[in-house]
Amino acid sequence: MWALWWVWAIGAVALATMEVILPAYLFLGFALGAGAMALIFLIGGPLAAGLVASFPLTALVFAILSLAAWLILRRVLGVREGQIKVWDRDINED
Repeated sequence: MWALWWVWAIGAVALATMEVILPAYLFLGFALGAGAMALIFLIGGPLAAGLVASFPLTALVFAILSLAAWLILRRVLGVREGQIKVWDRDINED
């Protein structure tokens, strides 16, 4: 079942929908990774044939694609202002 392209496409749409509901740029990387996996299985070829044979390899490729997508999104979209809090003094010190 993990080798069917439409399963990955439905997963990508579900993850993208979760990103719209909970905007944190977390699910978007996974959605892009799942979309890339759907394209890999839709197009076929030697990579898809190798992934069909092994679920752990499929999960690893999905994880790598999702991480790469998240890193690219982080680089392009950046960190929102106010997202990082920098403390310049400790409240326990007087």
